[in-house]
Amino acid sequence: MPKEKKALVFNIMHYSIHDGPGIRTTVFFKGCPLSCKWCHNPESFTGSTAYEISTPDLLKEIKKDLPFYEQSGGGVTFSGGEPFRQEDSLLDILSLCREEYINTAIDTSGYCDSQVLLKAAEAANYILYDIKFMDSQKHKKYCGEPNNLILKNLELLGETGTRLLIRIPVIPTINDDISEMTGIFDFINDITNIDSVHLLPYHGIQIDKYKRLGLEYSLSDIPNSISPKMAEIKVMFETKFRTKIGG
Repeated sequence: MPKEKKALVFNIMHYSIHDGPGIRTTVFFKGCPLSCKWCHNPESFTGSTAYEISTPDLLKEIKKDLPFYEQSGGGVTFSGGEPFRQEDSLLDILSLCREEYINTAIDTSGYCDSQVLLKAAEAANYILYDIKFMDSQKHKKYCGEPNNLILKNLELLGETGTRLLIRIPVIPTINDDISEMTGIFDFINDITNIDSVHLLPYHGIQIDKYKRLGLEYSLSDIPNSISPKMAEIKVMFETKFRTKIGG
């Protein structure tokens, strides 16, 4: 008998409307290989605020919301942190959900093993894929690692049939210059399985989380408001993709 898989999670959010289509349950996996300076979930990389749950028990929790999925075309989204940080548990719960015909989405940074990503893409209905920069040096400065693997993995996903939702956090003075956004647009322009692009406005609600966790928030000097260039950026992406502001 195969050993039961267990996942380390820090939150399970019911009735979510910002993590994919329809009403969804969002499961937040612990751990992340990146260290984005504006991270909204610092509890994903701190030592506390987590619990272990077996994948069968996680499935039971997910199935509590089945009526909402059926009414709205929703499902479950695996987020984090970075869900691929716990790849075995992620693949197992994806398989269990597929057996129950539950719509699944994975919210990922793309900084993960390529073969595992492609295997997960075969089981998932959607991949919510984050792109923050085209400039690899900037990506390393603000996210802790270069972005070569992230861009490579997105190209690989473009060769699959999995529906992609591109999510771009637009951070004032950090990545909202038009040249950076034009680079992202040009890179994704020929990827045919992109369902939509979501431009994520910056807000500082995470700052209080950092204070409660005793962590320093290093971007406290940037404007705590939507980028003044957001409308211009949206117009550019709308020339090719179904685009919205927000998750």
